[in-house]
Amino acid sequence: MNDRTKAIITSWTDTIRNGMITIDKGGLGVTVLVDPETEIFKGIITDGDIRRALLKGHGFEEPIIRIIKEGYITATTETTHQELLDLFNQTIRIIPILDKKNRVVDIAAFDKKRFLPVAEPSIGEKEWQYVSECILSGWVSSTGKFVTQFEKLFADFCQAKHAITTSSGTTALHLALLAADIGPGDEVLVPTLTFIATANAVTYTGAKPVFVDSEPGTWNIDPAKIEASITSRTKAIIPVHLYGHPADMGTIKKICKKRNLILIEDAAEAHGAQYDGAPVGGLGDLGIFSFFGNKIMTTGEGGMVVTNNDEYAAKIRVLRDHGMDKNKRYWHPVLGYNYRLTNVQAALGVAQVEKIEQILAKKRANAKLYSEKLLNVAGVTLPGEMFYAKNVYWLYSILINESEFGLTRDMLMKKLQERGIETRQLFYPVHSQPIYATGESFPVAENISRCGLSLPSSVKLTEKSICEIAETIKNLAE
Repeated sequence: MNDRTKAIITSWTDTIRNGMITIDKGGLGVTVLVDPETEIFKGIITDGDIRRALLKGHGFEEPIIRIIKEGYITATTETTHQELLDLFNQTIRIIPILDKKNRVVDIAAFDKKRFLPVAEPSIGEKEWQYVSECILSGWVSSTGKFVTQFEKLFADFCQAKHAITTSSGTTALHLALLAADIGPGDEVLVPTLTFIATANAVTYTGAKPVFVDSEPGTWNIDPAKIEASITSRTKAIIPVHLYGHPADMGTIKKICKKRNLILIEDAAEAHGAQYDGAPVGGLGDLGIFSFFGNKIMTTGEGGMVVTNNDEYAAKIRVLRDHGMDKNKRYWHPVLGYNYRLTNVQAALGVAQVEKIEQILAKKRANAKLYSEKLLNVAGVTLPGEMFYAKNVYWLYSILINESEFGLTRDMLMKKLQERGIETRQLFYPVHSQPIYATGESFPVAENISRCGLSLPSSVKLTEKSICEIAETIKNLAE
């Protein structure tokens, strides 16, 4: 039996919990059950089988034999290659190979080609446990203990007084703007190099997003270019902590204080990032986060508004829930929205907050290894970390200088894709989008967008995979 096969073997007398652990470590989504004494094959359990069993009320400490079911496919050492291929289908992706005594000697995988995604969620036992508890309780909508618990834990994480859950990062930003009374006739400064939701949320209020170019080093909004964009109608600034690196909040806060502007942090990509040792999100008047599936921590979809302002927090809670009076049910004194997070999503969030420090440590360790391996590759600019910042490297992103590297950014992305390495281009500047096209030029943001790509950044990446990715990029450069 080879090491790959040994890695997915579980004794059929073991617990569901240990079966889950084996599935997680094996990385193939299944565990093969055998008799511990004879090594005789007993069945296959998938991660989906365990998930469905937990939802039906089975416990983690129950024997895994209780959830074995028929329908699995096996092959023998005498099965031909073509016969083996014919056994695979959309649901059968792993097939145990058995000897004449019915013992597992190998496994056949449908697709052995390496695929390294840009991002994937880190979902483990605690997430399954809390979500199962939530579903079994019956409190699956926007009311339940996990919503309150998630808000408390996340406020503590951001060292802020209030954290209010929302249905997405975009709705969080919309609510933050509404709480600050941003509306028609107002202007809000935003970086042009950001996901379009930053500008869209401003537009939802009737206000106008005004775009500002980027710093070359951090790719964030350039504080030196903010003053020139401020007019008598400017009411707020939204710095975005792009790809996990904090914006220069000290300088921006001074500008806001001087010009009496509201400061709203878009920290959708920067959970746990720090400016001068303080976590982002609570540095301005309001801050927002996203918990979309590719973010540092996730609830599938979801968001959070963070603030130290009691008045803002109270207003957001009303606006989030249809504008309903908190003391008079079904009474709506203001126009509100249905921007609530469900208790099921919050259950995921609680589990994610509980392990956020491990996630952040792995993110930074991965980035450190990438930077070490790519440091001297000609034409590659690595992501930076300013003296005031703790970068959490949401996506490890680089810039490609075609004349030095020898390939364009797009050519490199195509060649990496051919080798099973997914990459992603950086955001298009918002001023270049059809609905916001102004004809203006923001050369720094345009260059970063044109030359930048994000490499696989999952916390599930192994050191070996990172070294292989870096080595592939080096070889392509040469």
